[in-house]
Amino acid sequence: MVLDQNYFQQDDVVFLAKDLIGSRFHTQIDGAHCVGVVTETEAYEGVTDKASHAYGGRFTSRTAVMYEPGGIAYIYFCYGMHFLFNIVTAKRGTPHAVLIRGMIPIEGIKTMQNRRGLHIPFREIANGPAKLTKAMGIDGRYNGTLLEEGHIWFDKNDKIAGHIEATKRIGIDYAGEDTFLPYRFVWNP
Repeated sequence: MVLDQNYFQQDDVVFLAKDLIGSRFHTQIDGAHCVGVVTETEAYEGVTDKASHAYGGRFTSRTAVMYEPGGIAYIYFCYGMHFLFNIVTAKRGTPHAVLIRGMIPIEGIKTMQNRRGLHIPFREIANGPAKLTKAMGIDGRYNGTLLEEGHIWFDKNDKIAGHIEATKRIGIDYAGEDTFLPYRFVWNP
C-alpha cells in the first residue's frame, strides 16, 4: 500500500518517524527503480524544535517547502556537498519533517552502487543520509515533489521484527536541550 498524503499529514511527527521504520522507500529516477527498507529516521518538530530548520517560525526560500502540506519531499544541500532527503509531515503551515537517515537496499543494488561511484560493502550503500540520497538518485530537482507513485514514494511493510531503538539525534549539538530529545529511530534487523 503506497503511503499517501493523508498518512503524512498526521500531526505527530515523532510517531511518523518511528512508524516509517521498515517501510519500503522507492525511487524511479533516470530509468532505474531502486528500493530500500528504511532503518533509520529522525523527527524534526517544526517551530518549537531548536534543531529544525523552521525553529522559531523561520521561513526562507529554503524552508518554504516545510510549510506545505505533508507528503512532499524537503531536500536540501548540506555542508556544500550532499543532498539530504526529508519528508514534510503535518498539515499546511506546520513545518514538521522526518529525515530519512538510512536504509537497506533490496532492489536496484547495482544502480545504487554505481551512483555512489564506489565498490563498497552492501551494508554501506545507504547507511547514512547523504549516502542514501546519492544511492537513490535524489537531488535538489525533487524538492517539493509529491511522494506518491512517480519519482519517489513509500509503501508500508508490516513484516518487521526486532527492536526499534529511540536515541538522540546526530549532529545537532547547537540545539541546546533539544539535542537530547529521543527523536532518532534505529532498527537493526
